[in-house]
Amino acid sequence: MRSKYINEAVAQSAVNGSRREDILQVLRERTSAGLAELSKRLGVSEMTIRRDVKRLAEAGEVILIPGGARLVNSPAFEKSFTERLRKMGEAKNRIGRAAAALVKEGEAVVLDSGTTTLCVARHLRTHRNIMVLTPSLAAVEELGRCKGIRLELTGGVYRSSSHDLVGGTVAEALARVHANKVFFGAAAISFMKGVMVYDSDEPRTFIQSAAERILVIDSSKIGREALYVFCPLTDCDLVLTDSGIRPEHLRQLRKRLPVQIAE
Repeated sequence: MRSKYINEAVAQSAVNGSRREDILQVLRERTSAGLAELSKRLGVSEMTIRRDVKRLAEAGEVILIPGGARLVNSPAFEKSFTERLRKMGEAKNRIGRAAAALVKEGEAVVLDSGTTTLCVARHLRTHRNIMVLTPSLAAVEELGRCKGIRLELTGGVYRSSSHDLVGGTVAEALARVHANKVFFGAAAISFMKGVMVYDSDEPRTFIQSAAERILVIDSSKIGREALYVFCPLTDCDLVLTDSGIRPEHLRQLRKRLPVQIAE
């Protein structure tokens, strides 16, 4: 009888270990995830996920964040932001230049984190008398020494893969402002589902934080789908993309909202 209990305990331990490895795999793909998302993806209760995440945190493999967990910093993830910045790098630079040209003296701007919005920040460095609010530490590094720019961070929990801040504090900070323009990125534009992202915790308050909502996205992401719907295309006042966009995609977009091509 005792051996039966031992065998059952060993089997259960193996199941738990496999599930925790599955959690780690999700976090390797996305860096952070909520308990509800992990519960749905792995087909177990949130209470079970909460216990697993606690064990992983005790083992030093994850860090607990409000409502979920994120992967502990690792060199592999730290370089992923640089790798994403290189992809479509010239197109993103042109988009960043065109976006910065839309910002007028005296305006307040909200900048999303991401590689395309980082290019916007780079081209804002010569601006004067503007305010920039952002969760992106990469953008702060670009703008921190610019005397003509008042720079504000949202606060939040650090995420190494995107060199930014995440969590409820970001959404709270965005909910308190109403800027002139917000520049935000996305993982994809689907003509069926709208603007899509891979991060379920991406604050929807981004699109409510300014009078003019500008989606900056390179052409390789148009006509594709990601994991989560962020907002409908009609929530965008302008899509700013590059000249690599396919003609049929451009036609479809322009039927729904203004599109500017960064040359």
